Amino acid sequence: MELVTFSNESNANSSKDCDTEDVVERFIYPTAYSVFFIIGFPANCLSFYVACLLMRKGNTVAVYLVNLCVSDLLYTITLPVWIELSLGQPVDSTLCTLIACVMYNSFYVGSGLLCCISVDRYLAVVYPFYFGWVREVRTAVVVSAMVWGFELIVHVHLLAHSGTLGSFSAQRLCEERMPMRPADANVAIVRVALGFLLPLFLMAFCFHQIIKALNDSVSLEAAERRKIRNLLLLLLVTYMVAFTPYQVVMLLRAMLEVGDCGNALLLRNYYMVFVATTTINSVADPIIYCLLSESAKTELKAILYNGRVTLRKLQHSGRDSVISSVVRHD
Repeated sequence: MELVTFSNESNANSSKDCDTEDVVERFIYPTAYSVFFIIGFPANCLSFYVACLLMRKGNTVAVYLVNLCVSDLLYTITLPVWIELSLGQPVDSTLCTLIACVMYNSFYVGSGLLCCISVDRYLAVVYPFYFGWVREVRTAVVVSAMVWGFELIVHVHLLAHSGTLGSFSAQRLCEERMPMRPADANVAIVRVALGFLLPLFLMAFCFHQIIKALNDSVSLEAAERRKIRNLLLLLLVTYMVAFTPYQVVMLLRAMLEVGDCGNALLLRNYYMVFVATTTINSVADPIIYCLLSESAKTELKAILYNGRVTLRKLQHSGRDSVISSVVRHD
């Protein structure tokens, strides 16, 4: 569910809300968000743990993955609240505002971190003997902090532009306003440009250059090049499938909906469905970026091996205790 705002009193007379039935929320959101939560929460927790292990070993990408997992976890833990709202259950307005802000910021922080990962891999593959300082752990930490800070600054600025920040304490951000105001439409266009088109262009450019460099490499076997190429394609396609429909509808809303209830009602159900599909990215991120990488697989195998060893020790210890107890009893 996208972060949207109520109108304040000064705007109440200039733009009247449209009457609509929340069919999509009632019938799709509870099921979809429940599935996304059940899969996404444990997957992101596991990925966070694996990424932390890799980060301790000096893996630069792991720093971005840790932050990406935090972003996706923050996104994921808001889903139960949205499920409650879609079922018509009362939710405290302050909690509603808080989880809306968390969900929205996580959405665009994730895009920024994906760009960081793409650029890091681009520099590592295309310019392996240059920009070494960029691919250091401390640089990745600073860049990650800058991504979070930049998103916060932009978010505050957009809230101020739409008139929401001035009466933030009196407004709650969980309800959809229909139709859009001109200020909301301008904010939506900025979000589409900075939060989707720019990251998409940057990732596509980096992936294209990486594939080109791999094809020119004589040290990699054809099977290895094909494996990396397919992984990069999977990353890009997943991002596009998760976000393109939603961003297209957002752009259409900004262009057609302002002051027009007819277009607002026409686009609403599409918009609400595609808001739900953006959650696919939070579920796919840990699987693609962490659980499918070779270094992550190595860590997972080590975790499973250590777990089996610990389990055997506990079993043997328990069996020895029982035998000792029986012997003493006899």
